Amino acid sequence: MFKFKTVLLVASVTLASFSTLAHAKTDTLIVAGGCFWCVESDFEGKTGVLDVVSGYTGGTTPNPTYKQVSHTETGHFEAVQISFDDSKVSLKELVDYYWRTIDPTDPQGQFCDKGSTYRTALFYQTEAQKQVFETSLQELNATKPFAAPVVTQLLPAKPFYVAEGYHQNYYQTNPVRYKYYRWNCGRDTTIEKLWGSVASKASQ
Repeated sequence: MFKFKTVLLVASVTLASFSTLAHAKTDTLIVAGGCFWCVESDFEGKTGVLDVVSGYTGGTTPNPTYKQVSHTETGHFEAVQISFDDSKVSLKELVDYYWRTIDPTDPQGQFCDKGSTYRTALFYQTEAQKQVFETSLQELNATKPFAAPVVTQLLPAKPFYVAEGYHQNYYQTNPVRYKYYRWNCGRDTTIEKLWGSVASKASQ
């Protein structure tokens, strides 16, 4: 009888684990928050996030280069594509976190980086994602600790083009330059002034 109960217990645990795995799935979130080096570092290492890739999206130029996006009007944003395990973190949680890593009141760009390339945006890939974005934005407008209006756009997703290899994980491969750039750009100082005690504790 003891052996039989043990077998049943193991079987139950196995089935429960299988059920969890069966319901978990990898989803993606595409956001623009100014310099993609910084956005990538802010999201990597967050619970449930599997991968963050820097790239370009929102414009009309196919397979753009960094030089094109930075120096010509391609319509593209610097953006990141975040892959995550939705059994460990929800899309809503990631979007709520995103707001506190940016200045959503700046229509000209982010921090020291100005121009259309550095504007903020959330790119919805499905109607369900759009609804999540809209709900999060409504909640933000009701609770934000600043008076300025939120200008971050909610846009339909367009093709996402992966940026050049040297941009990927830049905060890890070039930590000194990255930290100096982030400090000199005033990103964290501005976020703390804007968001106060609810500012994100993003990795630097």
